[in-house]
Amino acid sequence: MPTLQRFLDAQKSTYETALTEIQSGRKRSHWMWFIFPQLQGLGLSETARFYAIRDAREAAAYLAHPVLGLRLETISGALLALDSADATRIFGSPDDVKLRSSMTLFRAVPGAAAVFGAVLERFYEGQPDAKTVALLNK
Repeated sequence: MPTLQRFLDAQKSTYETALTEIQSGRKRSHWMWFIFPQLQGLGLSETARFYAIRDAREAAAYLAHPVLGLRLETISGALLALDSADATRIFGSPDDVKLRSSMTLFRAVPGAAAVFGAVLERFYEGQPDAKTVALLNK
């Protein structure tokens, strides 16, 4: 069973690039799976399955992790600092959908930072990802 270490390993050489890309307003390289992870059952590729968050408990552990949680809050906050509120323009498709899924997942964690809900408000009119909600309620 994979541990959170898989995210630390992947982010070691890419997090700063991802943050810089977000701050510039356009995602240009491949890091979505491990910077804005989604709940298991959504992504179909091998990479998406490897970096999928198994359940609400792992999502809570991710946010509680001193490095991963802070990084997710920071990069999510960087989105809110942009002039654009168009996730498709910033991320392209289908990564705009993955962002919505990720924000929905982490907003659902009890005690989560308000930034995840704020991203949903700003970029998706407050509407969570229905598939993520359904999987969480299973």
